[in-house]
Amino acid sequence: MAKYIIRRILQAIPLLFLISFILFTLMQSVGDPIATLGDRNPARAEDRERVRRQLGLDQPIFTQYLYWLIGNDWVKIDVDGNGSTNDEVDVYGKRQGVLRGDFGNSLAQRQPAINVIGSRIRNTLTLMITAEIVIISLSLFLGIYAATRQYSFFDNLLTTISFVAFSVPVFLLALLLMYIFAVNFRKWGLPYFPTTGMFDPSEGRTFAQIAWHLVLPVTTLSMISIAGYSRFIRSTMLEVINSDYIRTARSKGLSERRTLWVHAFKNASLPLVTLIGLDLPFLLAGGVVTETIFAWPGMGQLFVSSLGRSDFPVLMALLMMISVAVVIFQLLTDVVYTWLDPRIRYN
Repeated sequence: MAKYIIRRILQAIPLLFLISFILFTLMQSVGDPIATLGDRNPARAEDRERVRRQLGLDQPIFTQYLYWLIGNDWVKIDVDGNGSTNDEVDVYGKRQGVLRGDFGNSLAQRQPAINVIGSRIRNTLTLMITAEIVIISLSLFLGIYAATRQYSFFDNLLTTISFVAFSVPVFLLALLLMYIFAVNFRKWGLPYFPTTGMFDPSEGRTFAQIAWHLVLPVTTLSMISIAGYSRFIRSTMLEVINSDYIRTARSKGLSERRTLWVHAFKNASLPLVTLIGLDLPFLLAGGVVTETIFAWPGMGQLFVSSLGRSDFPVLMALLMMISVAVVIFQLLTDVVYTWLDPRIRYN
């Protein structure tokens, strides 16, 4: 197993370099990062051209990639061209290189990109981990319950609801939930759910406030995934519980609960582990649509705002974090396979 893990890590290194170069190239078409400098005092055309030369943006794409990867010297950018680099509109162009953990400075917020992301990642993990717990718990319960009662009224009802929920776009589901549980509940004099932010500023960042603000975003993220996961679990459980070794376990007098959870579910969970392993890395990205609609101050909202302002350092840092997370979680998924099924061995 140790040799397999080392081999996978060594294989991932050139893959990540290739991914980083492809993403770096694609980011060139996002927009002009220099156009966002200056805020209320937009830089003149000649100033933008000077800044572009100072940042090396006039260089060939491969040269820019090397600067981004291994860094270059200190450069403090005089955006407004007044001869002073101490104005609030000026930015630092220092690059130590990604290989040394420096993704550069955010062009919009004028601080290290890692710090910008670090201020948002806790909010995204709060939202996404809560949603993932809800998704896995309800999907397991509904999927297994439906599989053990195949073609019953509950199974048919769950099938209908799942197909409807899976077909609803995320943004439409979010707006429907807001209209029903925020707008109408308030109109009817019922306790209504908040639709923006993580907490009420007048109440402060308390556990109760965050939990109350989590309800609608988590429901939006969970409903569609639960619809898909529960159908998937039902399908794999039906395949397993009709196999010979399950009939043998029952004939030996094992209880139905032990037969389902110890023998059937352990083998039926292998494909589910793959799905979860693919979903977990995107916890770092956040639900872009959901966080934007509910104004949740997380990574998804940061990605959208950075994309609108062509904040290249933050965008690349976010995308590379997701890429590394995909590699790590896929490796962890393979390791979990060996625990669930002793027949699987990596040599």
